[in-house]
Amino acid sequence: MTDDSFPVLEVTDLRKAYPGVIALDGVSLSVRPHEVIGLAGENGAGKSTLLKALVGLVRPDAGTIAVRGRQVRIKGVADAAGHGIGMVFQEQSLVPNITAAENIVLGFEGAGVRRGIYRWKTLRQLAQVQLDKIGSRVDPMARTETLTFAERQMVEIAKVLAIEERTSTEPVILLDEPTSVLEPEEVETLFAQIQRLREHASVIFVSHRLEEVMRISDRVYVLRGGRVAGEVDPATADIAHLHELMIGTADSGNHYHDDLHSGAVAERTPRLVISGLTGEGFKDVSVSVGAGEIVGVAGVTGSGREALCRALFGAGIVTSGTVTVDGHRIDLSSPRAAVAAGIGYVPSERKVEGMVAALSVGRNVMLARTDLITHGPLIDRRREASLVDFWIERLHIRTPSRSTSIGQLSGGNQQKVVVARWLVGDDVKVLLLDHPTRGLDVGAKSEVYRLMRTLAATGVATVLLADSLDESIAMSDRVVVMYDGRVVADIPAPPGAKPAPVDIVREMV
Repeated sequence: MTDDSFPVLEVTDLRKAYPGVIALDGVSLSVRPHEVIGLAGENGAGKSTLLKALVGLVRPDAGTIAVRGRQVRIKGVADAAGHGIGMVFQEQSLVPNITAAENIVLGFEGAGVRRGIYRWKTLRQLAQVQLDKIGSRVDPMARTETLTFAERQMVEIAKVLAIEERTSTEPVILLDEPTSVLEPEEVETLFAQIQRLREHASVIFVSHRLEEVMRISDRVYVLRGGRVAGEVDPATADIAHLHELMIGTADSGNHYHDDLHSGAVAERTPRLVISGLTGEGFKDVSVSVGAGEIVGVAGVTGSGREALCRALFGAGIVTSGTVTVDGHRIDLSSPRAAVAAGIGYVPSERKVEGMVAALSVGRNVMLARTDLITHGPLIDRRREASLVDFWIERLHIRTPSRSTSIGQLSGGNQQKVVVARWLVGDDVKVLLLDHPTRGLDVGAKSEVYRLMRTLAATGVATVLLADSLDESIAMSDRVVVMYDGRVVADIPAPPGAKPAPVDIVREMV
């Protein structure tokens, strides 16, 4: 019988430093059997570094990790799995050019392989067992690269759940932002799965959605600056207290910066006009966005809103229809043409489309606007440094310097660099934001919202694919609802109010 008072996992005085950054500064925590531990903190607080240390992707400089009372030195993901520790990564770890089934059982194929040859029927059955646990409809034999980001996240979760069949001891499951791209019903399925898991496993759950952390966790550790700032009991604490521990000050209460709202929608001149646009994933879309207006586009996975957003940036297929900016028809054949027309785009998949991991923070910021720092063939390094440093400070990007590789930054700070790329110039007319706050902590989200309000006040037309319905309602002047590739509703906000959630949900489903 397991002693539930004895830690199944214990971290003591864990330390890890990188050049110019202390990621972990003496972190200590424990996880008891059948317990769900929440982990909260701002971007760069050390959450991901801690989890990576627990699965052997980061080697701590000092401190100890003990599993079931025995001190261990975890040498890699396979070694961690041998100790019963598995992780769902925030930045997905799947191999794109193989099937979902192969990814789920990768390295642990068992009966799915005979004499080095895949037994596809068995392989599919093994993968389907894991997908069924989370109610996923993903085809196990689909190539992973053809799946949506949300579908790949479900495969990632199914992959780590397979650890249940691979260890004789009760596993520890690490979930790093598992809900960031899931629809509400998928989140509920995942939470039900976590409750099932806790009967014979322990879980560390990381999310920037603090209401999720408080709802699912037995205890919550808050990290700030690489240290444990506090331990919270969700039964007696609230989100405001969690926020205060994360940033060191009380929540101002104006998270969405409504005081910066730029005025009545009816008075705005149309800036972006989409007329009868049809393409891959959407059909006959007609929407206008006024100068200084923020229009949210809501819809479930597969509604067509992501495809529309990509097409407006010249990165998708358009077969008919027109798009104008300030009355001028724009070329949708390439992102270069879109940028020339004054359109900026923050993609949802920053690792794949939003950044060049091998380049520095500075080069990533200036990637789309080299015209601002060049004179003929020459680059004005002083001008480049001035622009980059201004936005590093403005967006509170935590980086040792502008010369640091963007790949060394936390996920949230990488996202802020991608946002900065479109703010570095002062001539952006239309901003397409595809989940711009995905992976950002509450403080960073608030800063992005402030910037959206500030840009709207200067006349920028914004199309927002929000991370949640609450975010879409709070930040949008209107909410356009898409279903099955078509616009099915355009819901304005009543004077002095926000679009009604019930109206939006009714149209989404």
